[in-house]
Amino acid sequence: MMVWQELKLYLGLIIVALLSWGLVRWNQERDVEMKIAENNLDFFSSGYYKKQMDSEGLPKNQLYADKMQHQKTDGATYLEKPVMTLYNRTGQSPWLIKSETAVLAADGDNLKLNGQTLISREVSARNSALTIHTADLQVKLDRNYAETQAWAEIISPPNQTSGTGMEVTFVSPINLNLLAKVKGRYELN
Repeated sequence: MMVWQELKLYLGLIIVALLSWGLVRWNQERDVEMKIAENNLDFFSSGYYKKQMDSEGLPKNQLYADKMQHQKTDGATYLEKPVMTLYNRTGQSPWLIKSETAVLAADGDNLKLNGQTLISREVSARNSALTIHTADLQVKLDRNYAETQAWAEIISPPNQTSGTGMEVTFVSPINLNLLAKVKGRYELN
């Protein structure tokens, strides 16, 4: 009789332990599913294109990307192979900025270009051609301003200047500043 009561007690404890283990597993799986649901995409696009106009209806900037994903949690937009075009009202050629990936913050103003970044402006009657090679560029769209702490190389044929860290203002008066370890090669006519 004593053995039977002890056996029932151990069997009851085993059943309670198995039920507790099952509830813990079920709760953990539910938590993982909830976290995945929270981080799901709001929307996405292939061949994303957006054009922004100024207060007078003239083009201010445009953004193209091979792929775009908008995250619900942080409101950020993640871009693959983005190409940003910044227009000038002064008749100068627009600036093109390309990178491997980018993140546009929820505020729609802060654009972080990741990896190798190319900034270019074609030759026009008012300005010479200009190419800038750099990486990890932070762009403030409302101010037409960009900066990086990475190495940068500015090429305006036949001249070439490089340095570490750069600040750029894309509207008149255009301002390009290399911050440290600046080297240049210039050809005089």
